[in-house]
Amino acid sequence: MVENGEKIWIKFLRKHWQMFVLWIVIAILAVIGAIYVFLWFVGEAQSTGLVPETLNLWAMNHVVTFILHVIFWEIIFIVIPIIVVVVAIWQLWWKKLPIEERTEYKRGHLFGKRTRKKDGGGVISLFINIVFIIKIYLDNNWEKPFAEWRFDYLVESYLWAIIIVLIIIGIPIAIGATWWIRHEMKKES
Repeated sequence: MVENGEKIWIKFLRKHWQMFVLWIVIAILAVIGAIYVFLWFVGEAQSTGLVPETLNLWAMNHVVTFILHVIFWEIIFIVIPIIVVVVAIWQLWWKKLPIEERTEYKRGHLFGKRTRKKDGGGVISLFINIVFIIKIYLDNNWEKPFAEWRFDYLVESYLWAIIIVLIIIGIPIAIGATWWIRHEMKKES
């Protein structure tokens, strides 16, 4: 008998609550570790001169360099070790379960049903920010401190990035919509 997702979760948690607690502890330790790595890097970035200590001296090159370095150190010190630990614990624990129980969890959709739906909302804003950074670079304001920027320049540059992204996305959508409409019109006649 296959149970629905909610019932299978309740059964799973009753039987394997210790493993659930272990995953929560690992998640908490990962968050604490990520915060410590971030704070460590902030201090190092200032003391090594990677970024200025006062924010009014920061320029776009400082922001991009800082973000890329933070991502690198978080991946090295947190993400890779967490992946190794999680995969190792999961494999050892999952293989110890009886085959009938594993099959029941798979059929009961313990880990959710697979879906083809993708969430792409963050991709557009990321693309807009990348275009904005490119515009700042092309305007030769890459190393100009933010304190010297005019507010209208910031707003106009960001609007320019949004318009460019809308054009890049809008042209293929317009072509696709035109093709679809022509295709549908031909089918009807």
